[in-house]
Parts: sequence; C-alpha cells; structure tokens
Amino acid sequence: MTGPQAVSGFHIYFCRRRNMSVFSRAGAVSHKLLALLVALATAAGLMVVGTGTAQAANRDWLRPDSTGHCDWDGVGYWVQRCDVYSPAMGRNIAVQIQPAQRGGNAGLYLLDGMRATTWSNAWLVDTNAAALYAPHNITLVMPVGGAGSFYADWNHPATLSSAEPVVYMWETFLTAELPAYLEQHFGVARNNNSVAGLSMGGTAALNLAAKHPGQFRQAMSYSGYLTTTAPGMQTMLRLAMLDTGGFNVNAMYGSVINPRRFENDPFWNMGGLRGKDVYVSAASGLWGPQDNGTRVDHRINGSVLEAVSLATTRAWEAKARAEGLNVTADYPNTGIHSWAQFSSQLHKTRDRVLNVMNAW
Repeated sequence: MTGPQAVSGFHIYFCRRRNMSVFSRAGAVSHKLLALLVALATAAGLMVVGTGTAQAANRDWLRPDSTGHCDWDGVGYWVQRCDVYSPAMGRNIAVQIQPAQRGGNAGLYLLDGMRATTWSNAWLVDTNAAALYAPHNITLVMPVGGAGSFYADWNHPATLSSAEPVVYMWETFLTAELPAYLEQHFGVARNNNSVAGLSMGGTAALNLAAKHPGQFRQAMSYSGYLTTTAPGMQTMLRLAMLDTGGFNVNAMYGSVINPRRFENDPFWNMGGLRGKDVYVSAASGLWGPQDNGTRVDHRINGSVLEAVSLATTRAWEAKARAEGLNVTADYPNTGIHSWAQFSSQLHKTRDRVLNVMNAW
C-alpha cells in the first residue's frame, strides 16, 4: 500500500515447517489439491467487499500526469489530484479523481457552480462526494476551475482585459482531451459516463450530454438554468459573469442573435438526450429547516436564484416530456440555491447513478 487512503487487505500466508508438514506425513494429499486450497483461500481474501486488496489494487497508486505523477488530495478517500494538459486551452487543468473501487470502467463527471475555484472542486469542499462514492465501482471525475465558463468553448477570451486573457475551451477538454487521459490511466470507457452539475454545472451537464451522446449515458441537473435564451436571461448572465470574474458574456457565444447561444441552451438542445436517463431538480426557493443558520441576505439571494432555476427547469421539463425524453424531475417544497439543496440531491441520486451505470 502506498497511499494514505489505502485500506489494508487480508494477507494469507502458507507456513510449513521442514519435515513436519501434515501433508508430507499423510502422504495422501496431492499437489493439485494443495494448489486448489491455496487458490481458494486467496480468492476469499480478495472478495472481501470494501476492504480487500482488489479495492486497494486500483486505488493505492498514483497515476501519471503531465507533470510526472498525480498527488494524493487532502480530502482523502483515494482522491488524486492530476494535472492534465489541454492543448485547446494551452495549459494544465487540475482534475480531482477517485478511481473506481474495483477497476470498473464507468465514470461520473461532477461539474462545479458559477464560482468554481482554482484550488478544489466544490463537490469535495461543500459536501464530500468522494466519501459518498467510496464503496462503489465508479470513477469520480471532478475538474477544478472554470468559474463562469458554463464548461463551454468560448468564441473569445473570457475577460474584458487583454492583459491577462482567460481562454475557455472546456467542452473540448471534457469531451475530447480528458476522456483519452482517463481511458489510458484510470480505465474509464469513453462511452460509459454520467454527468451531473449544480447551478451553472447543471446547465452544462445537460448541454454536454446532449451534444456528445456517445460519451454520456446519463445527465443530471441540480438547480441548473435550463432556458438560457429566455427573455431576461442574457442580462442575468451578464451581471453574474461580471460579478464572478469580470467576464464578458458576449465572448462566450457572441451577440444575442448568434446561433451558438441557442445551440448551447438546454431548452433548444435536447435531442441528443433521447434514450438517456435524465434527472432534473430545483427547489421552491422557500426557506426550510436546512437553511437555518444561513445569513438572511444569503437566504434572500438564494431564494431568488432557486426560484429562477425552478421556473426554467419546469419549462425545460415540459418541453422534454413533449419530445418524448425519459425525464425524472424532483421539486422539493423548501430549499434555496445553496449547498444544503445541492448536497441533498447528490445523496438522493446516488443509487440512481449506480443502477444506471451498473457500478455498485
């Protein structure tokens, strides 16, 4: 075992004292039977669920990355922080990865919200997705960074300042560059993935799955914004991006009449989701017990943001059902745009993910 997260397995030893073996004394047990007994004992050790060397064998070693090798992440649970070079963005992108427990080839991409940081994916900070999925046979893929990007390929650098251009080519990275790395070093199949995200990440999850149906079998939006070209949404996005990092919304898809805006709106971009498992959720925006302790101004902001998410999600669901998509929707009676809501959805959908991806 090499990693601090490794779990000790059963170590089986066969000991014989010279000239004292019961087998040699009895003289009746064949070498084939002895080999069979040892093999059965070894298999019994490997089959221990959640603790055996089968789990450690896929999780206790650091994979190569573009800087040499990945590092153990401080969150534990076998999560590695890997630098994956993106030719499209011209830099290394950090990705936090928890290998599947037993080497399965399914992957779950977890996308961050509008204020994604450059030091950790929020699914490991504001809740612990790694702990939730630790006993299971699916690889968690958690990209770091991309604040305000909607995980899209932008037409131009995101910042208004040309002195420090921010190049966003996240769709290319997540669907063309990262899958090759994951397949080579973590055994994740390019056609056996689920994708989920919160808020901005929920919008992106449905877009990416619809535009790349060969990569994703399942898509889930937790409090996403699913009608981004609806009246007023462009203004809301403009203000949100300026507040997030001084980003220029026109640099993403161009002007309000640019066709790319509609190509990247989940409301108009859902044909590729046909035949897939799709889950959407948004709460009412009303305060509930889970919001106790949150500052009042944060609760007010969270109520407004969740109410907008709810309206866009319901509109998206109605259109999706009319088009024959396989959609499950969940609308809790209380809840605001906060990690109490996002985390509850992560836990609520875990079994769904494992069933669809056959990754128990």
